[in-house]
Amino acid sequence: MLERQSTVGSAPIGSFVALGDSFTEGLGDEAPDGALLGWADRLADLLARRSPVPFRYANLAVRGRLIDEILEEQVPQVAELTPDLVSFCAGGNDILRLGSSVDRIAERFEEAVVELSSHAKTVLVFTGFDPRGTPVLRRLRGKIATYTAHIHAIADRHGCLVVDLWSMKALQHPRAWSDDRLHLSSEGHRQVALRAAGVLGLRPTRSAPATHALQGRVRQPQRLDDLRWAKEHFLPWLGQHLLGRASDEVLEPKRPQLLPL
Repeated sequence: MLERQSTVGSAPIGSFVALGDSFTEGLGDEAPDGALLGWADRLADLLARRSPVPFRYANLAVRGRLIDEILEEQVPQVAELTPDLVSFCAGGNDILRLGSSVDRIAERFEEAVVELSSHAKTVLVFTGFDPRGTPVLRRLRGKIATYTAHIHAIADRHGCLVVDLWSMKALQHPRAWSDDRLHLSSEGHRQVALRAAGVLGLRPTRSAPATHALQGRVRQPQRLDDLRWAKEHFLPWLGQHLLGRASDEVLEPKRPQLLPL
């Protein structure tokens, strides 16, 4: 349970626009009817229930998008929507590409933040995850940590609120992740939504269910499981997203208009 009205400072949150890639689209958090939920939908629901004014929500995130694509396709729409709150999480797909420059990605991230800050009352940004428990990706831990430091610095310069995913112990537990270990599970998305709500000032009246259970010792995956994961999930994903083998599927935002829930 969360208490207090959904406000940032003294201003109520009456509209929320989410930008980004698969993390914000909600991959890994499927409803019984197959629709994607995700932390952003869950946060929007929490905000709507506590908003003292009519609440509207849009989710422009599209899986696989690079930061340049998000700046080109999604960021300009915020100027038309002028929301009270905009969330921005981008750069993860870029960091995973061979030869990518963290400093260059951070520069583009800051360009987006400057633009978003001129059209939204509050900008909420997200750091990278700590990949120490994920095979292969843990080799990029230093690169992701550097990007996380950049995001904190950018947020400090421009007055953004920060959801620090790196520090979330709950996300170090296998149950927080889908079988592909690349996208959060429903529980992982729920934990992120609660953390984001806390950053926005909505505090839980008691400990969230399952939080403590997810903070126990993480069992290290066995080598055979790692090899199976790499064959079934990581290598196909690598081929599609990192080596430029584009899917024939035409992807559009799941909630392109700022509408009531």
